[in-house]
Amino acid sequence: MRLRKIKNAKEKLLEFPNLVIQNPEDYIDKWSEIFKNSNEIHLEIGMGKGKFITTNAMLNPDKNYIGLEISDSMVLKAAREISQKEIKNLKLINYDAANLREIFKQKSISKIYLNFSDPWPKARHAKRRLTSDEFLIQYLDILTDDGIIEMKTDNRNLFEYSLMKLNEFKFKFEEVNLNLHDIENNEIITTEYEEKFKMLKNIIYYIKVKKWT
Repeated sequence: MRLRKIKNAKEKLLEFPNLVIQNPEDYIDKWSEIFKNSNEIHLEIGMGKGKFITTNAMLNPDKNYIGLEISDSMVLKAAREISQKEIKNLKLINYDAANLREIFKQKSISKIYLNFSDPWPKARHAKRRLTSDEFLIQYLDILTDDGIIEMKTDNRNLFEYSLMKLNEFKFKFEEVNLNLHDIENNEIITTEYEEKFKMLKNIIYYIKVKKWT
């Protein structure tokens, strides 16, 4: 999701100390202290403007949510909106997902969401895909036993690539849907992108897998 860069966005994130976590490496084994409870943690990688993760957090106060996004402008946009709601079980991180093991210890994340990730279509960029070997190795490390990955994409090539890679890494397939919104389901929590795609009747592919124990 593209957003015009906001000048001095990283510095402006300091205005939200209760929502945006600075220096997340310092909390690799202290997330329970950040949330002030030991509830399970769900992580969205590439949260965009935050609609999906915010809605989840509001509907599930017994779980903790972390939205991770590499764009400081995007995180700032989300923080400005979310801070008005005062959601205690949601934190944001401006961070590169390539270094997840620097901020999360082993078996600390119960669910990972990958929503409409950049497909990086060129072969030479394959390792940047969020379902490439480099990322799946990290997911296996930080996911709890029986941890879940849920993925949504409108890109057929990324969908097929992800199916192949998740199978290679021995994840257990719980659900594969070739057209998630073929039947209206009000329980599906959508992203900003997804709302537009629904209106256009675009196909949304969905994968849910579980880590083998």
